[in-house]
Amino acid sequence: MFYHALQIEEGRCIGCSRCMKICPTEAIRIFGGKAEIQEHRCIDCGKCYEVCPSQAISIKDDDFEAIHRYSHSVALLPAVFMGQFPDDISVSRVYASLQELGFAHVMEVESAAMIYKDAKEKYAREHPDVRPFISSFCPAIVRLIQIKYPSLTENILPIKVPLDISAMYALEELQSRGIPREEIGLFYITPCAAKVSAVKAPVGEEKSLIDGVINMNLLYNRVYKHIKDMGKNHQYKPLTRQRLSADAVLSTLTNGERRICTAKRSYSIDGIENVMDFLDKLENDEVEGVEFLELRACDQSCAGALLSVDNRFLCGERMYARARKAAERERNGEMARDREME
Repeated sequence: MFYHALQIEEGRCIGCSRCMKICPTEAIRIFGGKAEIQEHRCIDCGKCYEVCPSQAISIKDDDFEAIHRYSHSVALLPAVFMGQFPDDISVSRVYASLQELGFAHVMEVESAAMIYKDAKEKYAREHPDVRPFISSFCPAIVRLIQIKYPSLTENILPIKVPLDISAMYALEELQSRGIPREEIGLFYITPCAAKVSAVKAPVGEEKSLIDGVINMNLLYNRVYKHIKDMGKNHQYKPLTRQRLSADAVLSTLTNGERRICTAKRSYSIDGIENVMDFLDKLENDEVEGVEFLELRACDQSCAGALLSVDNRFLCGERMYARARKAAERERNGEMARDREME
């Protein structure tokens, strides 16, 4: 079943055809002076959303107020959400603000990044005949391959991505405390339209564990205003102790997966046009010997996603700064352990 987060409001559409011209999968046609999305070809990359001059294209997500239906609502955050905030706003203040706004718990999905990495390495070892293996991280890329490059479908890693793994962990943790499933609401804060579709109609599964998807842009504005109104009087009560490693923080950015991959020859490619150009060459046997491909639909990966608030380069730099702090913390921890052993 197809589900698409991108919707065209017919009353606003002026039939300019900009969306049709930019669509990478030719999923948009003009009928009677109005644009229409051909659902079997749309990958929810959001290119049409970016160029529409009349704002006739919208993203269908869930209402923030839905979190109040659950006594234990969990905000599943992408690390890129933290990269939207100015340097003077700490991660803990963002966490605390989310709890004060109504979430009972907060979890960054990249906390499962290393589990995902290990699963990929295991799959690669057990399937030496499948090369290159292609990351399943970006749902727009998965859909792109299914539509335009079906011969490469079997190269997509058939394993759960960090979002799904973290959702499983959060659910198991709360249920282990005796909380019934109907009181637990898992909400993903999405930076793009493709991940809305991935949650609403997951590939290979009947239903996602995630109960709702919230627009990252809208939530950022709500959180930022709340932080400014409240000043520094925030206290965060964690679901579990979370301190992302440097590798986990960077895993969502371009080259984030490739830099910790053990494959001898791999490529990290972002931007839907660049990805398609490479896949054309791969399908035509113009590229050989590739073991792993990290492909992302957006420039700078999730930092440049459709619902990102700030400039993608500024967001990326904040994430690198956070990663450097995490690496320093890890080094200090290792040095302390070494001193204890001396």
